[in-house]
Amino acid sequence: VSVCGGGELGSSNPLLLTSSDHCGNRLSVCNKLCYAIGGAPYQITGTALGFFLQIYLLDVAQLDPFHASIILFVGRAWDAVTDPSVGFLVSRSRWTRIGRMMPWIVFSTPFAVLTYFLIWYVPPFEQGKVVWYLIFYCLFQSMQTCFHVPYSALTMFISSNQKERDSATAYRMMVEVLGTVLGTAIPGQIVGGASSCPTEPNVLASINSSMNSSINSSNVSLEETKQSYLLASGVISVIYVICAVILFLGVNGRKRSNLLTFRQGMWLVMSHGPYVKLVIGFLFTSLAFMLLEGNFALFITYALGHRKDFHNILLVIMLSATLSIPGWQWFLTRFGKKNAVYFGISWAVPFMILIVCIQSNLVISYLVSVAAGVSVAAAFLLPWSMLPDVVDDFKVKNPDVHGHEALFYSYYVFFIKFASGISLGISTLSLKFAGYVTGSCSQPEAVSLTLKVLVSPVPVCLIAVGLLILKTYPIDEEKRQGNQKLLQKILDSKADSESESSALGSNA
Repeated sequence: VSVCGGGELGSSNPLLLTSSDHCGNRLSVCNKLCYAIGGAPYQITGTALGFFLQIYLLDVAQLDPFHASIILFVGRAWDAVTDPSVGFLVSRSRWTRIGRMMPWIVFSTPFAVLTYFLIWYVPPFEQGKVVWYLIFYCLFQSMQTCFHVPYSALTMFISSNQKERDSATAYRMMVEVLGTVLGTAIPGQIVGGASSCPTEPNVLASINSSMNSSINSSNVSLEETKQSYLLASGVISVIYVICAVILFLGVNGRKRSNLLTFRQGMWLVMSHGPYVKLVIGFLFTSLAFMLLEGNFALFITYALGHRKDFHNILLVIMLSATLSIPGWQWFLTRFGKKNAVYFGISWAVPFMILIVCIQSNLVISYLVSVAAGVSVAAAFLLPWSMLPDVVDDFKVKNPDVHGHEALFYSYYVFFIKFASGISLGISTLSLKFAGYVTGSCSQPEAVSLTLKVLVSPVPVCLIAVGLLILKTYPIDEEKRQGNQKLLQKILDSKADSESESSALGSNA
Protein backbone atom coordinates (compact mmCIF):
# COMPACT_ATOMS: atom_id res chain seq x y z
CA VAL A 1 0.00 0.00 0.00
CA SER A 2 1.37 3.42 -0.92
CA VAL A 3 1.33 6.08 1.77
CA CYS A 4 1.94 8.95 -0.68
CA GLY A 5 -0.41 7.91 -3.38
CA GLY A 6 1.20 5.07 -5.26
CA GLY A 7 4.54 3.83 -6.48
CA GLU A 8 6.54 3.66 -9.63
CA LEU A 9 6.02 0.44 -11.57
CA GLY A 10 8.55 -2.16 -10.60
CA SER A 11 9.90 -0.23 -7.61
CA SER A 12 10.27 -1.74 -4.18
CA ASN A 13 9.84 1.62 -2.47
CA PRO A 14 6.24 2.00 -1.21
CA LEU A 15 6.39 5.77 -0.81
CA LEU A 16 7.35 6.94 -4.30
CA LEU A 17 5.55 9.64 -6.23
CA THR A 18 3.24 8.20 -8.82
CA SER A 19 3.56 8.74 -12.51
CA SER A 20 0.93 10.46 -14.57
CA ASP A 21 -0.17 7.17 -16.03
CA HIS A 22 -1.80 6.15 -12.77
CA CYS A 23 -2.92 9.34 -11.05
CA GLY A 24 -3.63 11.75 -13.87
CA ASN A 25 -0.73 13.96 -12.79
CA ARG A 26 -2.42 14.72 -9.47
CA LEU A 27 -0.11 14.96 -6.49
CA SER A 28 -1.35 14.44 -2.96
CA VAL A 29 -0.38 16.72 -0.09
CA CYS A 30 1.92 13.95 1.14
CA ASN A 31 3.59 13.82 -2.29
CA LYS A 32 4.23 17.54 -2.22
CA LEU A 33 5.45 17.57 1.38
CA CYS A 34 7.92 14.75 0.79
CA TYR A 35 9.24 16.60 -2.24
CA ALA A 36 9.32 19.95 -0.43
CA ILE A 37 11.20 18.68 2.63
CA GLY A 38 14.08 17.68 0.37
CA GLY A 39 14.75 21.36 -0.30
CA ALA A 40 15.36 22.22 3.35
CA PRO A 41 19.00 21.03 3.69
CA TYR A 42 20.24 23.32 0.93
CA GLN A 43 18.57 26.36 2.45
CA ILE A 44 19.46 25.57 6.07
CA THR A 45 23.16 25.13 5.34
CA GLY A 46 23.23 27.89 2.74
CA THR A 47 21.60 30.41 5.08
CA ALA A 48 23.88 29.51 7.97
CA LEU A 49 26.92 29.91 5.74
CA GLY A 50 25.58 33.07 4.12
CA PHE A 51 24.80 34.88 7.35
CA PHE A 52 27.47 33.54 9.69
CA LEU A 53 30.52 32.24 7.78
CA GLN A 54 32.01 35.66 7.14
CA ILE A 55 31.72 36.84 10.74
CA TYR A 56 32.85 33.36 11.92
CA LEU A 57 36.03 33.46 9.83
CA LEU A 58 36.83 37.00 10.92
CA ASP A 59 35.93 36.98 14.62
CA VAL A 60 36.06 33.32 15.71
CA ALA A 61 38.65 31.67 13.46
CA GLN A 62 40.34 35.11 13.52
CA LEU A 63 41.55 35.08 9.93
CA ASP A 64 42.80 38.15 8.14
CA PRO A 65 40.04 39.74 5.98
CA PHE A 66 42.11 39.12 2.86
CA HIS A 67 42.39 35.39 3.62
CA ALA A 68 38.69 35.24 4.51
CA SER A 69 37.83 36.85 1.17
CA ILE A 70 39.92 34.24 -0.65
CA ILE A 71 38.07 31.41 1.12
CA LEU A 72 34.65 32.91 0.40
CA PHE A 73 35.37 33.71 -3.24
CA VAL A 74 37.18 30.48 -4.16
CA GLY A 75 34.58 28.38 -2.32
CA ARG A 76 31.66 30.01 -4.11
CA ALA A 77 33.47 30.03 -7.47
CA TRP A 78 34.27 26.32 -7.09
CA ASP A 79 30.66 25.70 -6.14
CA ALA A 80 29.53 27.53 -9.26
CA VAL A 81 31.83 25.56 -11.55
CA THR A 82 30.62 22.22 -10.21
CA ASP A 83 26.96 22.99 -10.99
CA PRO A 84 27.01 22.63 -14.81
CA SER A 85 29.40 19.68 -14.48
CA VAL A 86 27.09 17.84 -12.10
CA GLY A 87 24.08 18.90 -14.17
CA PHE A 88 25.61 17.31 -17.25
CA LEU A 89 26.55 14.12 -15.37
CA VAL A 90 23.05 13.90 -13.91
CA SER A 91 21.50 14.30 -17.36
CA ARG A 92 23.74 11.47 -18.59
CA SER A 93 22.98 9.19 -15.64
CA ARG A 94 21.19 5.92 -16.25
CA TRP A 95 17.90 5.10 -14.61
CA THR A 96 18.19 2.82 -11.58
CA ARG A 97 15.67 1.11 -9.37
CA ILE A 98 15.47 4.31 -7.31
CA GLY A 99 15.44 6.63 -10.32
CA ARG A 100 18.05 8.76 -12.04
CA MET A 101 18.29 11.57 -9.49
CA MET A 102 18.04 9.72 -6.19
CA PRO A 103 21.44 7.91 -6.24
CA TRP A 104 23.17 11.29 -6.38
CA ILE A 105 21.20 12.52 -3.40
CA VAL A 106 21.72 9.36 -1.34
CA PHE A 107 25.48 9.02 -1.85
CA SER A 108 26.31 12.72 -1.43
CA THR A 109 24.46 13.19 1.86
CA PRO A 110 26.93 11.61 4.36
CA PHE A 111 29.91 13.40 2.80
CA ALA A 112 28.03 16.71 2.74
CA VAL A 113 27.19 16.37 6.43
CA LEU A 114 30.78 15.53 7.42
CA THR A 115 32.38 18.36 5.46
CA TYR A 116 29.78 20.87 6.67
CA PHE A 117 30.56 19.99 10.28
CA LEU A 118 34.31 20.43 9.72
CA ILE A 119 33.82 23.91 8.25
CA TRP A 120 32.76 25.06 11.72
CA TYR A 121 35.69 23.46 13.52
CA VAL A 122 38.64 25.72 14.37
CA PRO A 123 41.81 23.60 13.91
CA PRO A 124 44.45 23.77 16.67
CA PHE A 125 47.14 25.08 14.30
CA GLU A 126 47.61 28.54 12.81
CA GLN A 127 49.68 27.93 9.68
CA GLY A 128 47.21 25.76 7.76
CA LYS A 129 43.92 27.39 8.78
CA VAL A 130 43.27 28.97 5.39
CA VAL A 131 43.94 25.67 3.60
CA TRP A 132 41.69 23.82 6.08
CA TYR A 133 38.69 26.06 5.49
CA LEU A 134 39.31 26.23 1.75
CA ILE A 135 39.41 22.43 1.38
CA PHE A 136 36.35 21.65 3.48
CA TYR A 137 34.34 24.58 2.12
CA CYS A 138 34.99 23.44 -1.46
CA LEU A 139 34.31 19.79 -0.61
CA PHE A 140 31.04 20.68 1.07
CA GLN A 141 29.96 22.81 -1.88
CA SER A 142 30.70 19.90 -4.23
CA MET A 143 28.67 17.44 -2.16
CA GLN A 144 25.86 19.95 -1.76
CA THR A 145 25.77 20.42 -5.54
CA CYS A 146 25.48 16.64 -6.01
CA PHE A 147 22.40 16.85 -3.78
CA HIS A 148 20.77 20.05 -4.98
CA VAL A 149 21.08 19.85 -8.78
CA PRO A 150 19.29 16.47 -9.03
CA TYR A 151 16.74 17.65 -6.47
CA SER A 152 16.02 20.83 -8.45
CA ALA A 153 15.59 18.85 -11.67
CA LEU A 154 12.98 16.64 -9.97
CA THR A 155 10.53 19.53 -10.44
CA MET A 156 10.12 18.58 -14.09
CA PHE A 157 9.69 14.87 -13.32
CA ILE A 158 7.15 14.75 -10.52
CA SER A 159 4.29 15.76 -12.83
CA SER A 160 3.68 16.90 -16.38
CA ASN A 161 0.84 19.13 -15.16
CA GLN A 162 2.00 22.72 -14.75
CA LYS A 163 -0.49 23.56 -11.99
CA GLU A 164 0.68 20.57 -9.99
CA ARG A 165 4.31 21.57 -10.48
CA ASP A 166 3.54 25.15 -9.42
CA SER A 167 1.71 23.87 -6.35
CA ALA A 168 4.59 21.53 -5.47
CA THR A 169 7.00 24.44 -5.97
CA ALA A 170 4.95 26.56 -3.54
CA TYR A 171 5.17 23.76 -0.95
CA ARG A 172 8.89 23.56 -1.62
CA MET A 173 9.34 27.31 -1.21
CA MET A 174 7.41 27.24 2.05
CA VAL A 175 9.66 24.51 3.43
CA GLU A 176 12.78 26.16 2.04
CA VAL A 177 11.94 29.46 3.69
CA LEU A 178 11.30 27.52 6.89
CA GLY A 179 14.76 26.09 6.22
CA THR A 180 16.18 29.60 6.10
CA VAL A 181 14.47 30.28 9.42
CA LEU A 182 16.18 27.23 10.90
CA GLY A 183 19.47 28.18 9.23
CA THR A 184 19.19 31.58 10.90
CA ALA A 185 17.71 30.49 14.23
CA ILE A 186 19.88 27.48 15.07
CA PRO A 187 23.31 29.11 14.85
CA GLY A 188 21.90 32.51 15.84
CA GLN A 189 20.25 31.36 19.06
CA ILE A 190 23.00 28.91 20.04
CA VAL A 191 25.88 31.24 19.23
CA GLY A 192 23.94 34.22 20.60
CA GLY A 193 24.29 32.74 24.08
CA ALA A 194 28.07 32.95 23.84
CA SER A 195 30.12 36.10 23.39
CA SER A 196 33.68 36.47 22.22
CA CYS A 197 33.64 40.17 23.08
CA PRO A 198 35.09 40.80 26.56
CA THR A 199 34.08 44.47 26.52
CA GLU A 200 30.34 43.81 26.77
CA PRO A 201 28.86 44.84 30.16
CA ASN A 202 27.81 41.39 31.29
CA VAL A 203 31.24 40.01 30.46
CA LEU A 204 33.09 42.87 32.14
CA ALA A 205 31.03 42.44 35.28
CA SER A 206 32.08 38.84 35.61
CA ILE A 207 35.85 39.26 35.20
CA ASN A 208 38.55 40.37 37.58
CA SER A 209 40.14 43.74 37.10
CA SER A 210 43.57 42.22 36.66
CA MET A 211 45.03 41.79 33.19
CA ASN A 212 45.46 38.02 33.59
CA SER A 213 41.81 37.55 34.50
CA SER A 214 40.74 39.64 31.53
CA ILE A 215 42.80 37.56 29.16
CA ASN A 216 41.52 34.31 30.65
CA SER A 217 37.91 35.48 30.42
CA SER A 218 38.40 36.48 26.80
CA ASN A 219 39.89 33.09 25.97
CA VAL A 220 37.08 31.25 27.75
CA SER A 221 34.50 33.33 25.96
CA LEU A 222 36.11 32.63 22.57
CA GLU A 223 36.23 28.90 23.33
CA GLU A 224 32.55 28.96 24.26
CA THR A 225 31.78 30.64 20.94
CA LYS A 226 33.75 27.98 19.06
CA GLN A 227 31.85 25.21 20.85
CA SER A 228 28.55 26.96 20.12
CA TYR A 229 29.27 27.02 16.39
CA LEU A 230 30.17 23.32 16.52
CA LEU A 231 26.97 22.48 18.38
CA ALA A 232 24.90 24.44 15.87
CA SER A 233 26.58 22.66 12.95
CA GLY A 234 25.88 19.30 14.60
CA VAL A 235 22.17 20.10 14.96
CA ILE A 236 21.98 21.23 11.33
CA SER A 237 23.78 18.06 10.20
CA VAL A 238 21.17 15.87 11.91
CA ILE A 239 18.33 17.82 10.26
CA TYR A 240 20.09 17.45 6.89
CA VAL A 241 20.11 13.65 7.21
CA ILE A 242 16.47 13.48 8.33
CA CYS A 243 15.32 15.57 5.37
CA ALA A 244 17.35 13.46 2.94
CA VAL A 245 15.76 10.27 4.31
CA ILE A 246 12.24 11.70 3.90
CA LEU A 247 13.05 12.76 0.34
CA PHE A 248 14.39 9.30 -0.47
CA LEU A 249 11.33 7.55 0.95
CA GLY A 250 8.80 9.84 -0.64
CA VAL A 251 9.96 10.97 -4.07
CA ASN A 252 10.83 9.57 -7.45
CA GLY A 253 10.34 10.84 -10.98
CA ARG A 254 8.80 9.63 -14.21
CA LYS A 255 11.24 8.05 -16.58
CA ARG A 256 12.49 10.06 -19.56
CA SER A 257 14.81 9.03 -22.37
CA ASN A 258 17.40 10.29 -24.87
CA LEU A 259 20.66 11.75 -23.58
CA LEU A 260 22.42 14.92 -24.72
CA THR A 261 26.14 15.50 -25.05
CA PHE A 262 27.62 18.29 -22.93
CA ARG A 263 28.13 20.55 -25.94
CA GLN A 264 24.62 19.93 -27.26
CA GLY A 265 23.06 20.57 -23.86
CA MET A 266 25.01 23.76 -23.27
CA TRP A 267 24.20 25.12 -26.73
CA LEU A 268 20.49 24.33 -26.44
CA VAL A 269 20.19 25.86 -22.99
CA MET A 270 22.22 29.01 -23.60
CA SER A 271 20.63 29.72 -26.99
CA HIS A 272 17.10 29.72 -25.58
CA GLY A 273 16.25 33.44 -25.35
CA PRO A 274 13.64 33.40 -22.54
CA TYR A 275 15.98 31.36 -20.34
CA VAL A 276 18.91 33.74 -20.88
CA LYS A 277 16.79 36.80 -20.05
CA LEU A 278 15.33 35.15 -16.97
CA VAL A 279 18.73 34.04 -15.67
CA ILE A 280 20.44 37.40 -16.26
CA GLY A 281 17.56 39.31 -14.66
CA PHE A 282 17.51 37.14 -11.56
CA LEU A 283 21.32 37.16 -11.52
CA PHE A 284 21.24 40.87 -10.68
CA THR A 285 18.36 40.69 -8.21
CA SER A 286 19.83 37.62 -6.48
CA LEU A 287 23.21 39.35 -6.28
CA ALA A 288 21.51 42.23 -4.47
CA PHE A 289 19.97 39.95 -1.84
CA MET A 290 23.21 37.97 -1.49
CA LEU A 291 25.16 41.15 -0.74
CA LEU A 292 22.53 41.99 1.85
CA GLU A 293 22.63 38.49 3.32
CA GLY A 294 26.42 38.25 3.43
CA ASN A 295 26.96 41.59 5.16
CA PHE A 296 23.80 42.03 7.24
CA ALA A 297 25.12 40.36 10.40
CA LEU A 298 28.20 42.61 10.36
CA PHE A 299 26.03 45.63 9.52
CA ILE A 300 23.71 45.02 12.48
CA THR A 301 26.66 44.37 14.79
CA TYR A 302 28.99 47.20 13.88
CA ALA A 303 26.99 49.84 11.95
CA LEU A 304 23.79 49.72 14.03
CA GLY A 305 25.41 48.53 17.26
CA HIS A 306 22.88 45.75 17.96
CA ARG A 307 25.45 43.06 18.74
CA LYS A 308 23.18 41.20 21.15
CA ASP A 309 20.16 41.33 18.83
CA PHE A 310 21.57 40.56 15.40
CA HIS A 311 20.53 36.89 15.47
CA ASN A 312 16.99 37.84 16.51
CA ILE A 313 16.72 40.44 13.74
CA LEU A 314 17.84 37.86 11.17
CA LEU A 315 15.28 35.43 12.56
CA VAL A 316 12.49 38.02 12.23
CA ILE A 317 13.36 38.51 8.54
CA MET A 318 13.08 34.80 7.84
CA LEU A 319 9.90 34.32 9.87
CA SER A 320 8.32 37.19 7.94
CA ALA A 321 9.44 35.58 4.68
CA THR A 322 7.95 32.23 5.70
CA LEU A 323 4.57 33.73 6.51
CA SER A 324 4.58 35.66 3.22
CA ILE A 325 5.03 32.66 0.91
CA PRO A 326 1.29 31.72 0.71
CA GLY A 327 0.46 35.34 -0.05
CA TRP A 328 2.95 35.47 -2.92
CA GLN A 329 1.67 32.16 -4.28
CA TRP A 330 -1.84 33.64 -4.35
CA PHE A 331 -0.52 36.87 -5.89
CA LEU A 332 1.30 35.18 -8.76
CA THR A 333 -1.70 32.99 -9.62
CA ARG A 334 -4.03 36.01 -9.45
CA PHE A 335 -1.92 38.69 -11.17
CA GLY A 336 0.76 36.70 -13.00
CA LYS A 337 4.39 35.90 -12.29
CA LYS A 338 5.92 38.93 -14.02
CA ASN A 339 3.79 41.33 -11.98
CA ALA A 340 4.74 39.42 -8.83
CA VAL A 341 8.42 39.88 -9.73
CA TYR A 342 8.13 43.65 -10.16
CA PHE A 343 6.08 44.21 -7.04
CA GLY A 344 7.75 41.64 -4.79
CA ILE A 345 11.39 42.47 -5.40
CA SER A 346 10.97 46.25 -5.60
CA TRP A 347 9.13 46.13 -2.25
CA ALA A 348 12.50 45.80 -0.47
CA VAL A 349 14.03 48.96 -1.97
CA PRO A 350 12.50 51.62 0.34
CA PHE A 351 13.39 49.56 3.41
CA MET A 352 16.99 49.09 2.24
CA ILE A 353 17.22 52.87 2.00
CA LEU A 354 15.44 53.46 5.31
CA ILE A 355 17.68 51.17 7.36
CA VAL A 356 20.82 53.20 6.54
CA CYS A 357 19.21 56.65 6.67
CA ILE A 358 17.80 56.49 10.19
CA GLN A 359 19.83 56.57 13.38
CA SER A 360 20.35 53.29 15.17
CA ASN A 361 16.98 52.31 16.64
CA LEU A 362 16.19 48.75 17.66
CA VAL A 363 12.40 49.01 17.22
CA ILE A 364 12.71 50.45 13.71
CA SER A 365 15.28 47.77 12.87
CA TYR A 366 12.74 45.08 13.76
CA LEU A 367 9.97 46.79 11.77
CA VAL A 368 12.21 47.09 8.72
CA SER A 369 13.15 43.41 9.13
CA VAL A 370 9.48 42.38 9.01
CA ALA A 371 8.91 44.39 5.83
CA ALA A 372 12.13 43.16 4.21
CA GLY A 373 11.14 39.55 4.85
CA VAL A 374 8.14 39.98 2.54
CA SER A 375 10.48 40.79 -0.34
CA VAL A 376 12.87 37.99 0.59
CA ALA A 377 9.96 35.55 0.18
CA ALA A 378 9.32 36.81 -3.35
CA ALA A 379 13.01 36.51 -4.20
CA PHE A 380 12.91 32.87 -3.00
CA LEU A 381 9.71 31.78 -4.68
CA LEU A 382 9.64 33.45 -8.08
CA PRO A 383 12.82 32.18 -9.80
CA TRP A 384 11.98 28.56 -9.03
CA SER A 385 8.37 29.10 -10.04
CA MET A 386 9.35 30.62 -13.40
CA LEU A 387 12.11 28.18 -14.40
CA PRO A 388 9.61 25.38 -15.22
CA ASP A 389 7.81 27.81 -17.55
CA VAL A 390 11.06 28.32 -19.47
CA VAL A 391 11.62 24.56 -19.67
CA ASP A 392 8.05 24.11 -20.97
CA ASP A 393 8.65 26.83 -23.58
CA PHE A 394 11.78 24.99 -24.65
CA LYS A 395 9.85 21.71 -24.93
CA VAL A 396 7.23 23.33 -27.14
CA LYS A 397 9.92 24.60 -29.50
CA ASN A 398 12.02 21.41 -29.28
CA PRO A 399 9.54 18.54 -28.73
CA ASP A 400 12.01 15.83 -29.74
CA VAL A 401 14.74 16.84 -27.27
CA HIS A 402 14.80 15.11 -23.88
CA GLY A 403 17.16 14.77 -20.93
CA HIS A 404 17.85 18.50 -20.66
CA GLU A 405 15.93 19.39 -17.49
CA ALA A 406 18.88 19.19 -15.08
CA LEU A 407 20.94 21.45 -17.34
CA PHE A 408 18.46 24.32 -17.13
CA TYR A 409 18.56 24.22 -13.35
CA SER A 410 22.29 23.62 -13.00
CA TYR A 411 23.29 26.52 -15.25
CA TYR A 412 20.94 28.84 -13.38
CA VAL A 413 22.48 27.81 -10.07
CA PHE A 414 25.96 28.14 -11.63
CA PHE A 415 25.48 31.80 -12.49
CA ILE A 416 23.84 32.62 -9.17
CA LYS A 417 26.59 30.94 -7.14
CA PHE A 418 29.38 32.46 -9.20
CA ALA A 419 27.88 35.91 -8.65
CA SER A 420 27.56 35.09 -4.96
CA GLY A 421 31.26 34.24 -4.76
CA ILE A 422 32.20 37.49 -6.44
CA SER A 423 29.94 39.51 -4.14
CA LEU A 424 31.29 37.92 -0.96
CA GLY A 425 34.89 38.21 -2.11
CA ILE A 426 34.54 41.86 -3.07
CA SER A 427 32.61 42.79 0.08
CA THR A 428 35.16 41.13 2.37
CA LEU A 429 38.04 42.81 0.52
CA SER A 430 36.19 46.11 0.85
CA LEU A 431 36.12 45.61 4.61
CA LYS A 432 39.87 44.99 4.60
CA PHE A 433 40.54 48.21 2.71
CA ALA A 434 38.20 50.02 5.11
CA GLY A 435 40.39 48.90 8.02
CA TYR A 436 38.39 46.01 9.53
CA VAL A 437 40.06 44.81 12.74
CA THR A 438 39.75 41.04 13.28
CA GLY A 439 38.44 40.06 16.72
CA SER A 440 37.71 43.64 17.78
CA CYS A 441 34.46 44.60 19.51
CA SER A 442 34.31 47.91 17.64
CA GLN A 443 35.35 48.95 14.15
CA PRO A 444 36.54 52.19 12.52
CA GLU A 445 33.95 54.56 11.07
CA ALA A 446 35.11 53.63 7.57
CA VAL A 447 33.98 50.04 8.18
CA SER A 448 30.52 51.23 9.23
CA LEU A 449 30.25 53.37 6.09
CA THR A 450 31.39 50.47 3.89
CA LEU A 451 28.78 48.16 5.41
CA LYS A 452 26.05 50.75 4.79
CA VAL A 453 27.07 50.96 1.13
CA LEU A 454 27.09 47.16 0.81
CA VAL A 455 23.57 46.71 2.22
CA SER A 456 21.80 49.65 0.59
CA PRO A 457 23.03 51.63 -2.47
CA VAL A 458 24.71 48.71 -4.22
CA PRO A 459 21.79 46.23 -3.80
CA VAL A 460 19.27 48.90 -4.84
CA CYS A 461 21.18 49.55 -8.09
CA LEU A 462 21.44 45.81 -8.79
CA ILE A 463 17.70 45.35 -8.25
CA ALA A 464 16.96 48.19 -10.68
CA VAL A 465 19.14 46.62 -13.39
CA GLY A 466 17.63 43.17 -12.82
CA LEU A 467 14.04 44.40 -13.07
CA LEU A 468 14.83 46.29 -16.30
CA ILE A 469 16.18 43.07 -17.82
CA LEU A 470 13.19 41.04 -16.61
CA LYS A 471 10.96 43.57 -18.36
CA THR A 472 12.10 41.95 -21.65
CA TYR A 473 11.24 38.42 -20.44
CA PRO A 474 8.71 37.21 -23.04
CA ILE A 475 6.70 34.54 -21.18
CA ASP A 476 3.64 36.26 -19.73
CA GLU A 477 0.47 34.53 -18.50
CA GLU A 478 -1.04 34.28 -21.98
CA LYS A 479 2.13 32.73 -23.40
CA ARG A 480 2.46 30.38 -20.42
CA GLN A 481 -1.09 29.06 -20.75
CA GLY A 482 -0.65 28.67 -24.51
CA ASN A 483 2.49 26.60 -23.95
CA GLN A 484 0.64 24.41 -21.48
CA LYS A 485 -2.07 23.66 -24.04
CA LEU A 486 0.49 22.86 -26.73
CA LEU A 487 2.39 20.57 -24.36
CA GLN A 488 -0.80 18.75 -23.47
CA LYS A 489 -1.49 18.17 -27.16
CA ILE A 490 2.04 16.78 -27.60
CA LEU A 491 1.56 14.45 -24.61
CA ASP A 492 -1.86 13.33 -25.87
CA SER A 493 -0.51 12.60 -29.36
CA LYS A 494 2.35 10.56 -27.89
CA ALA A 495 -0.07 8.63 -25.68
CA ASP A 496 -2.32 7.92 -28.70
CA SER A 497 0.60 6.68 -30.80
CA GLU A 498 1.81 4.45 -27.95
CA SER A 499 -1.67 2.96 -27.47
CA GLU A 500 -1.96 2.31 -31.23
CA SER A 501 1.41 0.56 -31.20
CA SER A 502 0.30 -1.57 -28.26
CA ALA A 503 -2.93 -2.49 -30.04
CA LEU A 504 -1.07 -3.49 -33.21
CA GLY A 505 1.33 -5.58 -31.14
CA SER A 506 -1.57 -7.35 -29.41
CA ASN A 507 -3.28 -8.08 -32.73
CA ALA A 508 -0.06 -9.44 -34.17
